Parts: sequence; structure tokens; C-alpha cells
Amino acid sequence: MNLRPLGDRVIVKPLDEEETKKGGLYIPDTAKEKPVRGEVIAVGSGKILDNGVRVPMDIKVGQKVIYAKYGGTDIKIEGDNLVILSERDLLAVVE
Repeated sequence: MNLRPLGDRVIVKPLDEEETKKGGLYIPDTAKEKPVRGEVIAVGSGKILDNGVRVPMDIKVGQKVIYAKYGGTDIKIEGDNLVILSERDLLAVVE
């Protein structure tokens, strides 16, 4: 897949949440919350400031991140669910 985000955007592949909770209860897909963890699969070139200087991205491909629950745009490409987010919608890097 050739998908390159523009500016200060990143493409994240959401990580699957566990199917069961403590006690062994099965949670159906319709009742699951939107995942907020994912792996960065593509990074834009960075934001351009008003003076024309490009600010490089802090995020790198392959990092695991936590992002805003309702941030970004959900897309489906080649059967993969992906989220396009602005760098400001990323909350943390999981190390």
C-alpha cells in the first residue's frame, strides 16, 4: 500500500483490544469502545510555519501511540482499518 500523509498528519493502524474482560465475559463488536492505541505506519513531512520553516515530526514509523478517542478520520484500504490523525491528536508514545 502506498499511502503518504501530508503535512503534520500520521497514519495509524489501530491495535485490537482484547476480546474478553476479567471474568471471561465476551464483549460483542457492537459494544466495544473505539480503540485508542495503534501503531504508526506512515508519517508526513511536518508542519510548515507561517515563516516557511518546516517543523519535523516527533513521531516515527513503527512507534506505538495513544491517540484521542474521537480524533482523526477512519478509512479502510485493502481490507485494513486505518486512522489518519494530525500530530496534535496523538497523546502519548508507548515505550
